[in-house]
Amino acid sequence: MQFQKILIPIASIVLVVAAYRAYGWPGVAAATGALFMWMLLHFTRMLQILKRAANRPIGYVDSAVMLNAKLQKGATLMHVVAMTRALGELLTTKGTQPEQFRWTDGTQSHVTCIFVGGKLQQWELYRPIMPERAQAAAP
Repeated sequence: MQFQKILIPIASIVLVVAAYRAYGWPGVAAATGALFMWMLLHFTRMLQILKRAANRPIGYVDSAVMLNAKLQKGATLMHVVAMTRALGELLTTKGTQPEQFRWTDGTQSHVTCIFVGGKLQQWELYRPIMPERAQAAAP
């Protein structure tokens, strides 16, 4: 689960060493430049996502049903924030694991997501019973 935290730095070091062995110091400069650009791309993407989310109310989503359909196990919190374009309403105390976030739409339907280590583990859709649906269901 935490392989990314170890694998990316090791792969970066291997890339720089391989570049040095193949091309010398110009290879190191090219490899570190490429790694720096890769980090800048991820940082820019994160800032764009958070800028979009800053303009919306916390915990709001256009359609909870559509969010429920799009969610996949293992998605990162940043990916879910990008899909909803809003920060989730934190239901647990800050810094505890697992973290629970909720996104609610205009019909008071909501999706509660549980994240462990920043990855989506499970989610649940709640849809309130509307009076129109209750009357239509009754014979």
